[in-house]
Amino acid sequence: MDKRAFALVEIMVIAAIIALLAAIIVPNFLNSKLASNTETAKANILSLSKACETYSTVNNGAYPDTVAKLATFMVVAKSYCANETGGVTSIQGYNYKCSLGSGGYTLEASPVKAGITGAAAYTVTTGGALKSS
Repeated sequence: MDKRAFALVEIMVIAAIIALLAAIIVPNFLNSKLASNTETAKANILSLSKACETYSTVNNGAYPDTVAKLATFMVVAKSYCANETGGVTSIQGYNYKCSLGSGGYTLEASPVKAGITGAAAYTVTTGGALKSS
């Protein structure tokens, strides 16, 4: 018998250890991805709100009514706001919806699949108050 070969039992033990490690690591990875998506969506929606409020401050109380106007204060607004009529854009597991008007705005971020791509939905309205659901 060759002493350099692995026995079937040894290979099965190694396979069991790898399976156990995978069972521990994969759920933790998925939870961290969900948390990352959620926090990123929250930060993005607040940044869009701050850009709207900054625009209003500079323009005597008028809010941006187009994505192009909002983009003067936040270049990536074009990526998150599909259009000013409330179209939806999906980025990093969240759907973003921007409703812009000269009198105010509503910004929404909701998970593409709740509990899988994100944990909470966020809404920011004129004034910058963040609400989650």
